Amino acid sequence: MTEPTATMINEQKLYKAWGLSEAEFKIICDKILHRLPNYTEAGLFSVMWSEHCSYKNSKNVLRKFPNKGKRVLAGPGEDAGIIDIDDNQAVVFKAESHNHPSAVEPYQGAATGVGGIIRDIFSMGATPIAMLNSLKFGNLTDEHTKYLANEIVAGIGGYGNCIGIPTVGGEISFQERYKNNPVVNAMCVGLINNSDIKYGKAKGENNLIIYVGAKTGRDGIHGATFASDEFTDDNKSQRSAVQVGDPFMEKLLMDACIELVQEHSDWIMGIQDMGAAGLVSSTAEMASKAESGLVLELDQVPQRETNMTPYEIMLSESQERMVLCAKPQYRDEIIKFFNDAGLDAVVIGKVTADKQYKIYQHGELVTDIPVAGLVDDSPEYVHEGQTPKRLLSENYQEQYVPQVSSLSKTWLELLKQPNIASKEYFYQTYDSQIKANTVVKPGSDATVVRVRGTRKALAMTNDGNSKLVYVDPYVGGQIAIIEASANLIASGSEPVGITDCLNYGNPEKPEVFWEFNRSVEGMASVCETLELPVISGNVSLYNEFNDEAIYPSPMIGMVGLTKDLDDVTTQGFKNDGDAIYLVGTTKNDYNGSEIQLMQTGDVKGSLNEIDLAQIKANQKQILQAIQAGLIASCHDVSEGGLAVALAEAAFENQLGFEVKTSLTSEEIFSETTGRFLVSVKADQKAAFEKLFNDDIEFLGTVSNEQTLRLTTSNSDANVDLNEALKNWKEAIPCLMK
Repeated sequence: MTEPTATMINEQKLYKAWGLSEAEFKIICDKILHRLPNYTEAGLFSVMWSEHCSYKNSKNVLRKFPNKGKRVLAGPGEDAGIIDIDDNQAVVFKAESHNHPSAVEPYQGAATGVGGIIRDIFSMGATPIAMLNSLKFGNLTDEHTKYLANEIVAGIGGYGNCIGIPTVGGEISFQERYKNNPVVNAMCVGLINNSDIKYGKAKGENNLIIYVGAKTGRDGIHGATFASDEFTDDNKSQRSAVQVGDPFMEKLLMDACIELVQEHSDWIMGIQDMGAAGLVSSTAEMASKAESGLVLELDQVPQRETNMTPYEIMLSESQERMVLCAKPQYRDEIIKFFNDAGLDAVVIGKVTADKQYKIYQHGELVTDIPVAGLVDDSPEYVHEGQTPKRLLSENYQEQYVPQVSSLSKTWLELLKQPNIASKEYFYQTYDSQIKANTVVKPGSDATVVRVRGTRKALAMTNDGNSKLVYVDPYVGGQIAIIEASANLIASGSEPVGITDCLNYGNPEKPEVFWEFNRSVEGMASVCETLELPVISGNVSLYNEFNDEAIYPSPMIGMVGLTKDLDDVTTQGFKNDGDAIYLVGTTKNDYNGSEIQLMQTGDVKGSLNEIDLAQIKANQKQILQAIQAGLIASCHDVSEGGLAVALAEAAFENQLGFEVKTSLTSEEIFSETTGRFLVSVKADQKAAFEKLFNDDIEFLGTVSNEQTLRLTTSNSDANVDLNEALKNWKEAIPCLMK
């Protein structure tokens, strides 16, 4: 097939199908190239200027996040962020979305999302040690949702298990809004010695550009553009934009790249993953960061299909590929090193000083673009926000009041709700213990992975209650950070940094942009208060189906440093007779809650203002108490309120309790953020209480009896532990059948 000419692209406006607007095309022609782009050049601009690669609709919002701190070694702009954890060691982590591919080809979409985020970690020179994920689906009463859930979970497990990295934690939730547009966010955490860190730069004139890994095919072409588009009934499958993964190839590539960095660091100047937009994004971004130019020879690129055009080679998102910038004198050693590992390694170009991005095929110059034009000169849009109509109704400020005629019945029903029920049905697919470093497995507030050879550990979590962000983007955004931080604190770990996946609808719609902007402002306010830098992340916009957006869904990935393994704490009650406390004040916080959803089928209403100073003080004191050895168990109180937190704390070791509280039967289900449920050995009660001011309530004691006894100010419940556990454990398996 003959490619359209530059004139045809211009006159027929073919660029529009690739996501470029008329105004953007005019900038390319008039201000960057001073001519019409050819077919390949127009294709390169279309992917590099897509939202997925350029962040053109979100840059001005993302700048509101703090990204610096005393421990930050690398922040946004690299393949992954890096945080110092002392002793010449650092933790490297990032999260990425693979929503659109997973909606179309759920197994491969999810699997390649995992593969891509792993490459982001080892491209920095780090050894991946753990995977997490955040998944949002439609309701499990829908057959297609069940299919998507099974396939996506299988894809995540299939890739992670094969490559030998434990999948240790995450979150799964269910709402009707995700029926046709699931959210699939993958996070990877790695370890590195500070002296081994590598950055993705192509610097040094005449240094070589070396292609390493799998061959290039026609899969994934325009994947970045596809990720920056909406779904409709007419446009809900674009399988050519979905990549196909090979975890065994990735394992070879990962091991070789890590060994290269650790043993032969002086051979290479930079390394980068070929992720979204494939060969063009990786090489152009490396040149941009070094303020250099590149010449690429496409005849040298390993290809698994015949007669591939420059457009196809450059835009392919075939998996398991990396780019190196290497010193010429080590050319033969590098090629032999990768060949010995069973991998292709080919010199495909060199670094130049002219800051131009030039591509040749069959001896012909097919692309000649300023590097800055591709990477740095994409337009930046500042959209006008508009408060969503649903937030402007007269009764929106009203607080929902739950109906609790039977405390026992309401409690048991809530434990069966899919957002609260055990997710073991899904996470049992994942190997969480491979490499034998997992100290706390999935199921507690956070996962904990030891740093081998030290007394240190890393706690990690994914969090983001999109229902709360939907009903009140600013406060809901605040709660997303608070909950993630609380998960780590409850595990005995000091939060050190954040990655995120920000999943929203079309930002060109004023109401969607307002949600995006306000929720980021809310998140940033907590980051500032808790001194938590956002060091990496991803924005996934245009998550819509037939013009209806998903809930605004920021996913917060957070990592904490546990300074001594003795501090590791889990949510489950430990001993008969331990004292139980609630830390934090309970308010009437039912809007956006699980009990509101269960009783009305919907969520709505504004959220109460949060006292960030009190949140910070409580978190600090909880961590101090854990590090002083005063706390036996600790659990963040979130979805379902205190009632659900008590039940979950009882389930871990199948211990009952006898609790009496000043709260009402309604307040037991309130979801006031920033609270902790803790248990303390009887002989340490006085020391524990001395640490806290009036912001705690003694609730009762842990019991060996298999009964959950709960007395509120206006009711009581005696629930059989095994009945409650059955409701909680079997709800999702029953729905999936």
